[in-house]
Amino acid sequence: MTVPADLLGRLLRGDRAALARAITLIDRRPLEAAAIDAVLAPHTGRAATVGLTGPPGAGKSTLVGSLLKSAVRRDDRVAVLALDPMSALTRGAVLGDRLRMEHTTADERVFVRSMTADNGAGGLALATPFAIRALDAAGWPWVLIETVGVGQTEFEIVEAANTTVVVLNPGAGDEVQAVKAGLLEMADIFVINKADRAGTQATRLDLERTVSQLPASAWRPPIVETVASEDRGTDEVWDAIAAHRAHLLQTGTMARRQQRLLRLALRRLVSAQMEARIESTLSTAEFTRMIAAVQAGESDLNQAGVALLAGVLRR
Repeated sequence: MTVPADLLGRLLRGDRAALARAITLIDRRPLEAAAIDAVLAPHTGRAATVGLTGPPGAGKSTLVGSLLKSAVRRDDRVAVLALDPMSALTRGAVLGDRLRMEHTTADERVFVRSMTADNGAGGLALATPFAIRALDAAGWPWVLIETVGVGQTEFEIVEAANTTVVVLNPGAGDEVQAVKAGLLEMADIFVINKADRAGTQATRLDLERTVSQLPASAWRPPIVETVASEDRGTDEVWDAIAAHRAHLLQTGTMARRQQRLLRLALRRLVSAQMEARIESTLSTAEFTRMIAAVQAGESDLNQAGVALLAGVLRR
């Protein structure tokens, strides 16, 4: 991939247009994102990354919009990656970040960008780790990642973020039970959004029981009640996020959390490279004949798979 000569230089100087262009390149051609990352890598490792996840309808987008207001009031600079469902027809994001957060995107202390979700089990786009690192290199001290919201399957948000915020609604007892053995155990902060509705106290008690059963740790996930649509409680959420970041720095665990993002980026990159090689190998005449042999019953998928792997490794 040929990156315009001055693009990454302008990105490193804080040029918003250059950052937006770089993320577009990363999103559209994730296999080549490593070429951009190689230039930006020496300038990464400073941003605090915060992942927000939870069931669909929990109000994550509204919460993010309200958190941006809280951050701006404190003169914090925040970038947001909003992961949207992918359109099967256009391969583009179905939801628009500017439709959801337009009241804050005009502020120079805020940068919001949508990326298409991967539609895989992890809930994160292939290019997401590289986009996070681009935002970090561009000097954004806070990066919020809002996931599509499919509950237990979104474990990759924990790898991408230093701090994981799980958002639930009142009366979410069934949801809490459904994901208790998974994502809830990885939460650093719980948010009960729409806390003006019935069932808030029951949901809090359910979460408190969950927290009490977690392994002993120096950090106990706080439970914060919000009504994000009215900007209520989100200052307290931002306080909890800042407190968790301070805890990671004070205990020396921030570096380990940052390593998880690097592992995720490397794993996704290698997986994509292998898939591309497999597709390339399958297109050869040799493997066209192999597939025909399997179809005719002259071979089997196991033999074909072994041969395919050998062919990929030779390339």
